[in-house]
Amino acid sequence: MTAAQPQRPATVAPAQIVRPYGDTTGDAMVQLSFTLPLPHDKRAEGAALQLAAKMGMEPALLVHAKAMGPDFTFFVVYGSVTHLVDVSAVQVVEREYPLLSAKEVNAAIKARLRRRLVVVGACIGTDAHTVGIDAILNIKGFAGEKGLEYYREMSVVNLGAQVLVPDLVERARAERADAVLVSQVVTQRDAHLHNTAQMAAAFREAYPAGQRPLLVVGGPRFDEGAAERLGVDRVFGRGTTPGEVASYLVHALLPPTQARPSSPRRAAAAERTRP
Repeated sequence: MTAAQPQRPATVAPAQIVRPYGDTTGDAMVQLSFTLPLPHDKRAEGAALQLAAKMGMEPALLVHAKAMGPDFTFFVVYGSVTHLVDVSAVQVVEREYPLLSAKEVNAAIKARLRRRLVVVGACIGTDAHTVGIDAILNIKGFAGEKGLEYYREMSVVNLGAQVLVPDLVERARAERADAVLVSQVVTQRDAHLHNTAQMAAAFREAYPAGQRPLLVVGGPRFDEGAAERLGVDRVFGRGTTPGEVASYLVHALLPPTQARPSSPRRAAAAERTRP
C-alpha cells in the first residue's frame, strides 16, 4: 500500500501589476477631465481638487479650468493615484473566429449557403448618427477595408437613421434577413441599452423560437460582454472593422458542412435557402 501523494496546488497565472505612466515609469500619474455644475471661481476649483482627492489622486494639480456658461465649469486635473492594475485579472471578449478576407467570405457564402447572405442595417430610435453603420455597410468602408456592400455574395439593405423598431422588424421579415446590424451612438440616459433591449424583444415576439435573424449591435459605449443581457447575439465596440463583422457572420450563420447545420441559427439560415 503506497502512501498518498500530496496534492499539487493548481497552477495560477502570476499577477502582472502595472501602474499608470505619466512622466516616468511607474509614477502612477493620470490626467482626468470632468465638469461640475458650479460657476467658475476659487470655490469651484477647490471643489474640483476635493473630488480628485476622493477619487484617489494625491496630490492633485488643477491644470485647466474653463467656464461652460454661467453655471458650469470644465476642469482638467493631473496627479498620482494609489491604485494598481492586475492585468492577469482583466476579462475581455476574445474573438473566437478567424479573420477572413473579402474573397474568403464570398467563397464561404457561395459554397456553404448557396445564395446571397442578406443583411439589414439601421440606427434605431432617435439616433441620427449613421457614421457607425455606414462604416460597416457602405462600400467605402472604414480603416482601409471595404464595407459589406462590396461583398458580392451579400445583399445589404441600409435603412439609415432614426428607424422605428417595428419598421426594422417588418423590413427584416420582408427581406428574409439573415442578420440585422444596429448601430447606436447616442448614449444619454442609457438610450443605447434601452433601444437594444426593445429591439431584441420585438424580434423575439415576431419570429418563432430559433428562427429570428442574427442580431448584432455596435457602438462606442457598448460593453462587448453584454450580448446575453441585452438579448442579442453579438456586441461590437469602437474600432470594429467591416472585415471583423463579415467574418463573424460567416462564423455564426454558415453551416460547417452542407450536410447538416450545427446550430439553430445556422439551421434557420439554411432554411431560407429553400424556395
